[in-house]
Amino acid sequence: MDAIKQTFQRTKAQKRPALVTYVTAGYPRPEDTPGILLAMEKGGADVIELGAPFTDPIADGPTIQTANTIALQNGVTMEMTLGMVKEARSRGLKAPVMLMGYYNPLLSYGEERLLEDCHAAGVNGFIVVDLPPEEAVSFRKLCNKGRLSYVPLIAPATSDTRMKILCQLADSFIYVVSRQGVTGALGSLNANLPALVERVKKYSGNKPAAVGFGVSTNEHFKSVGSISDGVVVGSQIITVIHKAAPGEIDNEVEKYCAYLCGRDSNPEDGTTREVGVVEAIGAAQEPAGTATVEATITDDDRITAEQDSDLVAQLAALHGKIPERFGEFGGQYVPESLMDCLSQLEDGFNKIKDDPSFWEEYRGFYEYMGRPGHLHLAERLTEHAGGANIWLKREDLNHTGSHKINNALGQLLLARRLGKTKIIAETGAGQHGVATATVCAKFGMECTVYMGAEDVRRQALNVFRMRLLGAKVVAVEAGSKTLRDAVNEALRAWVVELDTTHYIIGSAIGPHPFPTIVRTFQSVIGDETKQQMLEKRGKLPDAVVACVGGGSNAVGMFYPFANDPSVKLLGVEAGGDGVDTARHSATLTGGTKGVLHGVRTYVLQDKHGQISETHSVSAGLDYPGVGPELSSWKDNERAKFVAATDAEAFLGFKLMSQLEGIIPALESAHGIYGAIELAKTMKKDEDVVICLSGRGDKDVQSVADELPKLGPQIGWDLRF
Repeated sequence: MDAIKQTFQRTKAQKRPALVTYVTAGYPRPEDTPGILLAMEKGGADVIELGAPFTDPIADGPTIQTANTIALQNGVTMEMTLGMVKEARSRGLKAPVMLMGYYNPLLSYGEERLLEDCHAAGVNGFIVVDLPPEEAVSFRKLCNKGRLSYVPLIAPATSDTRMKILCQLADSFIYVVSRQGVTGALGSLNANLPALVERVKKYSGNKPAAVGFGVSTNEHFKSVGSISDGVVVGSQIITVIHKAAPGEIDNEVEKYCAYLCGRDSNPEDGTTREVGVVEAIGAAQEPAGTATVEATITDDDRITAEQDSDLVAQLAALHGKIPERFGEFGGQYVPESLMDCLSQLEDGFNKIKDDPSFWEEYRGFYEYMGRPGHLHLAERLTEHAGGANIWLKREDLNHTGSHKINNALGQLLLARRLGKTKIIAETGAGQHGVATATVCAKFGMECTVYMGAEDVRRQALNVFRMRLLGAKVVAVEAGSKTLRDAVNEALRAWVVELDTTHYIIGSAIGPHPFPTIVRTFQSVIGDETKQQMLEKRGKLPDAVVACVGGGSNAVGMFYPFANDPSVKLLGVEAGGDGVDTARHSATLTGGTKGVLHGVRTYVLQDKHGQISETHSVSAGLDYPGVGPELSSWKDNERAKFVAATDAEAFLGFKLMSQLEGIIPALESAHGIYGAIELAKTMKKDEDVVICLSGRGDKDVQSVADELPKLGPQIGWDLRF
């Protein structure tokens, strides 16, 4: 912390902005990183950000995404990252080093252990892209004990109220994001940047402000440096490294840094902080105000418990009436650029959730949607199981063929009340994409759907449906090319156009308030089931069953029964090749607690906090996370979760098709298998209801493709 403060004090005294540079640890190779850090310093870098790679960097653009991917392919871990800093220090690096990255790898490593190891390695502080301010208060307290700095981020969309609080979190400097969107070099800068920096300085108490995102040239550096205390450059440095000839990376990085800040590099000695420091930029202006940094940031200015409590209280006051947590799960682990938009969404949802006129409007579309949904006894399936009565809640009969229309319509009506004109969505199996494209066509709104390239291949029919409905479908080639990657890209796209665009998330995942919003609109499933069972059987069902991917149909079926302890709740996940293998998507059965896509929940991850690749024969369940409310039900044992393998799901698919004349979605087939197995253990006068979440015409080709492999495992041969 002290080294960072002293660096900004020195650059202020020299009447120049600090150059803050970024590189991803382990890019292009782990052995290159220490030399790159030294080359940055030699070229004039005053502070260095070292990126800890993560599988799902939602705030970063393609350049840094690629660097993260390559670093992880190189086997880079947090231990290795700290080792790179230690080696650079042993070779003479003097510049302060900030560890920059995402919360899940830090959480997996262990916060207190990480702080101790960072201090020992020579790290000076942290920039955590997706750490909520509420948790940043406690994280900063740990940092403070180890004399490490915590640097908050402020975005153009940050409200004055939040900005004031975030500035109080800063102990060395503030990172100002120059524009909405993700990282990346641009040809021009945000014209509103001076006003943004002025707003920050209004609340910063003269703490230095460094500006990043989009800086790539000496002209950019001078322009941004004239209104700020520091200039951050990252993506362009990654590009310089990528273009460098073999053996020339260090030289090219040094030359580029020297060019950026307008200083001549001194090749004779790069091991002291004096190297590379020459005359200040003539156009650079001293920060506004007469108070000096030394007067406001001192060693005695320690954070007190009272100050922490006050910050927590201020942050709590920003939230609406909806709890953002389900026990320990939930929250808002997102970049700062999304925080105020989420607050706006929460405010809008608070206004409609108890508004009779909204629900009257929503129910006015029931005939269009195909609601109320049907519920009937599956007589032959019941006979096959030989136990409890098996009932089917027919969400597959809804308009668009699944439960997804319940949420898509509700969120679109909410978006209209928020004044949004464009809609984006992610989709896995394509059913949510089709439902979103459908309601957008109905209301004349522009629609863009993000879909993993692998899912585009296996769900080609739904892709064509979306395009027929007027939607633009964007194939995501990154990562595993499945639902998880589609969510990443949708979040990145949303950040760019928050003012006009609403993101209709399709499952009960993501940052607060999305899980609550999705559950609210999907609860029509369980509400109707409860009423219909009382009418048909005069009692509640003894168990309700749903497949679980992200959890939208499961939470919709389970929530209305959550306070009815006589009703068992069974969720069936995608077991793939088996939970004892690496090829599955059974997050609750085989996962651990972590953070993904803005929410603390169960995730599939390795011991380093990197998100695992997943597999399921059903595209809609092929996801490494799950809704936070389902995670809470797992931990408090209100619900039970099991996994069905691909072969077992095919058996459920076969039985429903051949015994009931209903071709189900492969997602639903997992729940069908689990329900049959449960019914076998129950009495004949008991009742099990399956949420038949979608129809299977979209999956016929996938079944045909996989049947040669899976058919023999269940005795099913459809060859002519």
